[in-house]
Amino acid sequence: MAENKTQKKAGYHHGDLRGQLVSAARRLIEEHGPDGFTMSDACKLAGVSTAAPYRHFSSKEDLLTEVAKDGLIRLRQDSEARAQPLPRGTVEAIAAIGRGYVDFAIREPHIFRLMFSTKSHAGRIEELRSVGRQSYGVLLNEVALYLGESEINDLVNRTSFPLWTHVHGLSFLVIDGKLDVNNFPVDIDEAILFATKSLLPPKPRLEKA
Repeated sequence: MAENKTQKKAGYHHGDLRGQLVSAARRLIEEHGPDGFTMSDACKLAGVSTAAPYRHFSSKEDLLTEVAKDGLIRLRQDSEARAQPLPRGTVEAIAAIGRGYVDFAIREPHIFRLMFSTKSHAGRIEELRSVGRQSYGVLLNEVALYLGESEINDLVNRTSFPLWTHVHGLSFLVIDGKLDVNNFPVDIDEAILFATKSLLPPKPRLEKA
């Protein structure tokens, strides 16, 4: 009993319990995959009692959903950071968002797969979709700037979708090792920039006053 109290106290001392468990699950997922660990493993790594997770998560699946949600939030933040230093609404800024997308998949392949899995997500699929739309919104906003549109309209959506499918498919080709079948090296930066230029319509010219 004393050990459990010590574990719980240490857990709270080092940070919020929910965040600790998500961080522990992220590490375990990248090491063993989402099916390769138990809630007890996550508790042990987080330094908390086995009863602790149920203060915040109803099940392991609920914890996995939170990890997927956290991944989508971090992807949005990374995408925004990639575009920020570049001239806004440019091919380069849009390509940088795409490169960040692929880099995230390379850096955290198991988390990336979990973010787009067909799991039930513990009845929280709409919540996850909402966070996903915010992440996708970074691309939509940049494309809107490129097109000179003041809002996300049908043109912005139709223009953005092929750009997303390109980097999404490329991400899976990379993390699944499918690019290794080529007899020539693939320059990911070059491929993304080329596709971005090809898929975007000509940039509208500003009318002179």
